[in-house]
Amino acid sequence: MSQLAEDYAQFVIPTYGRFDLDIERGEGCHAWDFAGRKFLDFGAGIAVCSLGHAHPEITAAVHEQAAKLVHTSNLYRTGPQARLAKRLVEVTGEGKVFFCNSGAEANEGLIKLARRFGSVTGRSGILTFTGSFHGRTMACISATGQEKVKKDFGPLLPGFRHLPFGDLKAVREAVDSDTVAILVEPIQGEGGIHPASGDFLRGLRALCDEHGMLLFFDEVQCGLGRTGDWCGWHAVAADIQPDGVSWAKGIANGFPLGAFWVSHRAIDNRGPLCDLLGAGSHGTTYGGNPVACAAGLKVLEIIERDHLLENACILGDHLASSLRGLPSPLIAEVRASGLMIGVQLASDFPKTTRTPALDVVTHAMSLGLLVIPAGDSVVRFLPPLNVTRQEIDMAVAKFSEILQHFDSTP
Repeated sequence: MSQLAEDYAQFVIPTYGRFDLDIERGEGCHAWDFAGRKFLDFGAGIAVCSLGHAHPEITAAVHEQAAKLVHTSNLYRTGPQARLAKRLVEVTGEGKVFFCNSGAEANEGLIKLARRFGSVTGRSGILTFTGSFHGRTMACISATGQEKVKKDFGPLLPGFRHLPFGDLKAVREAVDSDTVAILVEPIQGEGGIHPASGDFLRGLRALCDEHGMLLFFDEVQCGLGRTGDWCGWHAVAADIQPDGVSWAKGIANGFPLGAFWVSHRAIDNRGPLCDLLGAGSHGTTYGGNPVACAAGLKVLEIIERDHLLENACILGDHLASSLRGLPSPLIAEVRASGLMIGVQLASDFPKTTRTPALDVVTHAMSLGLLVIPAGDSVVRFLPPLNVTRQEIDMAVAKFSEILQHFDSTP
């Protein structure tokens, strides 16, 4: 055991199932451990490092802002927060933005917005979906449609019902006099890279309009470029508009920043929806601080300037088709949207010591490839948006070697 592993064991609460790997530094699409071993990083911090590790322009933007102003609290206005809010509204639609520190906090904000919206009519129920993941706070594990995140944490926040993902009939039947909102990931990430159908999202929008409910999209993993568009839902239903969107992960290339956008559309006699959370109704100490917002602004600037949305589409197609072309019976399916790709391992995957996904990911590390498990049998490829074709070909070659290892295991 390394000294770092010993320190973690002694001093860090063991909430994570960590892999046996100590990372010292990163650059672009690569990372190195303390022994100097080089890894091709196709996890990008779980879809966080949109521009790879240690991007020099992000470093410069953070350095410049940190030398000027790090924190003031949200009692005062700062330039980076205003500029980033304006940019996010430009790419999403007319409305306003609240800044926080994580995806869970962003979803908490949307949940509070739904409760306040429904307070005048006594409605508080929110519909979510099986296989979803919305965060680790009490409200967010209540919203998440996976029992494993709820175990031993009851009683949960009441008012959530989990329905089959993609089943519009089940949603229609579940709407009752208490239902105030629907929260859905347009593409489920932690659930294994499952895109919703366009008809499903359009049907949810129609149901919300019919019953005076709010439609929220959790784009913490799929938003802001990952699918090849600023808006992840555009990959399946670009013709609709939600009432709220949550973001985090790729927004600031690793700096703690989350946000949610709320539509400007009018609601009854209370004015625009985006003004419903007034002074004192919600808050954060660190959210939207100047340094994190400076990083976020630079991330969005580089994605646009370097045509990385187009890159995500073109190279995402190349990565998905290359994975589908591997002559391995151990791949059942490859699901993809831009550079958000899930490899579904075959149901008859050879006997493993833990789960197929964990064993594949662990063996990949031994060959210098970092990928991310999702559930028991999905391996996620989430490289930076500025990944190159050469790096993709290297990753696919390594993955082919990994599959051959398991295919030949007695």
